[in-house]
Order: sequence, then C-alpha cells, then structure tokens
Amino acid sequence: MERTVQDLSDGLLASFAGAGYARMEPDVLQPADVFLDLSGEDIRSRMFVTSDADGREWALRPEFTIPVARAWLAAGGGREPASFSYCGPVFRLRVGEIGEFIQAGIESFGRDDCEAADAEVLALALEAVTAHGLDRPDIRLGDVGLFTALLDALALPAARVRKLKRAYAQGGLNAASIDVLANGHSGASEHAGVLRALEGQDPKAARAFVEDLLKIAGISSVGGRSAGEIAARFLAQAAAEADADLSEEVRDILKRFVAISGDPDTASARLRALAAETGLDLTAALDAFDARTGFIAARGIDVTTLAFSAAFGRNLDYYTGAVFEIRDARQADGRPIVGGGRYDRLLGTLGAPRPIAAVGCSIWLDRLAGVRR
Repeated sequence: MERTVQDLSDGLLASFAGAGYARMEPDVLQPADVFLDLSGEDIRSRMFVTSDADGREWALRPEFTIPVARAWLAAGGGREPASFSYCGPVFRLRVGEIGEFIQAGIESFGRDDCEAADAEVLALALEAVTAHGLDRPDIRLGDVGLFTALLDALALPAARVRKLKRAYAQGGLNAASIDVLANGHSGASEHAGVLRALEGQDPKAARAFVEDLLKIAGISSVGGRSAGEIAARFLAQAAAEADADLSEEVRDILKRFVAISGDPDTASARLRALAAETGLDLTAALDAFDARTGFIAARGIDVTTLAFSAAFGRNLDYYTGAVFEIRDARQADGRPIVGGGRYDRLLGTLGAPRPIAAVGCSIWLDRLAGVRR
C-alpha cells in the first residue's frame, strides 16, 4: 500500500502527542532578518524572501525551529518547560527537489536534564520513522559542544574560531581545510587591492571608504543588511585575515580531533586519550557526552550501531550541543530523513527572559514517503 504524506503526517503527530508534545502551528510568514542572523548560510541562500509596503523583508518559513520558538515566547512562554510538535509546509530552494515540502518534528524547551532530553528526542525520532517504513536507519551523531570545548581549551583567536566553526557546521573540517583555515593570511589576495587602500586609515574612514565602493556598485542592501553593515562585516573579516597563523601543535590537535569516529563509547575513549595526551581539559564536555550515551542506551537503542564523528556538524549556526541525522542506509544520495540537535542559546537570542535549554528535530516527510518497503 502506497503511503501518502498526509498519512505520515497524521501518524507522526499522533505519536508525538502520545509522548506529550502539544501541536504548534506557527505563522508561515516570518521576519527574514531572524533567519539571516541566526541560521546558516545554507538556509539564508535558499530562502523565499519578499518585502512589505514599509520595506521590511519577510520570508516564507524555511524551517520550523525558529518560528515555533518565536510563537512560544510571544504567547508568554519561557518560564516553565514546554514540548511542542508541528507538521506543515516549509519553503527552500532545493536542487532537484520542489521548493515547498512538508516537515514534521518536535521541540523541547526548558528541561534541565539536557542529556536525557537529547536521548528522548533522538529516540522519538527513530521510533517515528521506523514505525513508518524506515527499516534500515543510518544514525549519525556529532557534538558541537564538544568541538566548542576543544576550541575554548586551545584559546584560539576569535576570528579563527569563527572560521573553524563555520567549516565544522558545513561538514568541511578535515586535515586539508584545517591547514587552510589555520593560515592567518588565507584568502587575503581576494581583496588585496582594497586592503592596501585601507592601510593606515582609522576605522571610521575605512568603513566610509567601503560603503562608498558599495554605493558606486549600486549596492544599498543585501539580505536585509545595509551598506554600512556589509562594510562593517567586510572590515571584520579583513582584520581576521591578519591574525597570526596557528602553530603546528594546534593544527595537529585539531586534525587528530576531527579524525576520531566510531560508536559513542569507542569515540569517547579516543577523545579522552587525546585530552590526556595534550593536557586539554575536556572533562565536562566528555562527561556530558558519556551521560547522553547512557540515556540513549536506556531508551533501548544499541549504541554500537550509532556512527559518531568528531567532525560531523549540521549546517545551522544556532546548534550548540549534540547533533544527529537519520538516513536510509540503502540510499546513496546522503540526504537526511531526520535532522536535529541542541540549541541552548537560540531562545535567549529571540528574547527569552532567562537562558533556556532546547533540543529538537525535523523529519522530511517527502523523503520518508519515498523509503522502499
């Protein structure tokens, strides 16, 4: 019997409701600047954006996490934990796929038992998709928090940290890219003429110079950012290019870190060995990692079947902790059917009255419907 997206929607929402996740239906039209500021370049470049009569930019929601969080906070949420489910259309430009598609998912806000909440979201997602036809799930895990703890322990320059985190989120952090990103002068030649013209100028004059160049080129705004904001960003990036190169020792540590993979227990042992050998204090992050693995096992998931990679990230800038994807092991296209993770800073950025822990996941229903049975 062929499954339809509607059949899957009804079944997923019923299973999430049974687990205590109340239905949320946020607005389709969302302020574009929220996604421009908080999401990764992957989504920013693929949004459907329009302007209202006052010139403010709006976007058809490209994902659900930010809209659900905004709706909850606007309704007075933020004081007590809450759990929500959703199902509806999202809109992104996708190569080889239609731009409007259906996503279902869950978001958990405000739980203090973060590792247990991580395990619950992963387990509920896995139960949902296996109950609806995915009999050979390929589960991939990463940990943004662990990578951040490593960068903190290494005390790297802020500009270098931003570049490394960006590459990590895009899944492009490896030995070769570490050598490129660790070079303080990488990429400078692209703007060598402009940078030479800026030498010796004070910050205000440099910013005015770049703004003038943009205006001469007919650029007044891009993606909601003014010419002044674009100029400031360019100058910040130019300053970053002047940072000193990273030492061979630091490069070696980064390369050894991103090369670690395996099931969570095996990876943890290798990560602890790396920390001990290098004298880096990753104890808190690794203790949380091991606690999460324990909660996952307590949910009945065989952790030896999970594929952890220290280099695995997801292409959304707001993730702060564990991340995961579930794919169909029989498909070679590598497209996730489920993607999710922890994003503890997002709600504070959106105006929450206090720091709020958060974790969630989304399911691509068109991809789940296409799973062979």
